[in-house]
Amino acid sequence: MKKQELIHLHGLLAEVSNQCAAWEDCQINLDEYESLGIRPTSIHKSKTDHKAAVFAIAGGITYNMREEEEQEAVAATAD
Repeated sequence: MKKQELIHLHGLLAEVSNQCAAWEDCQINLDEYESLGIRPTSIHKSKTDHKAAVFAIAGGITYNMREEEEQEAVAATAD
């Protein structure tokens, strides 16, 4: 993936996290992402930095989903 594509993906994920943060029942954990200090507008940062930010923000967005999956019981029978 090119740096420009990573920056674009980073921007899209940032918008998703902003939208999710606006919802009352959505809890996301962006501590790791915030600690990196890299934003989609940080175009002077390296491709590796943006790649780390993309993984961190994606992990933060899906954090709540993982916890819900662990708590939900899956039925043993199919529909």
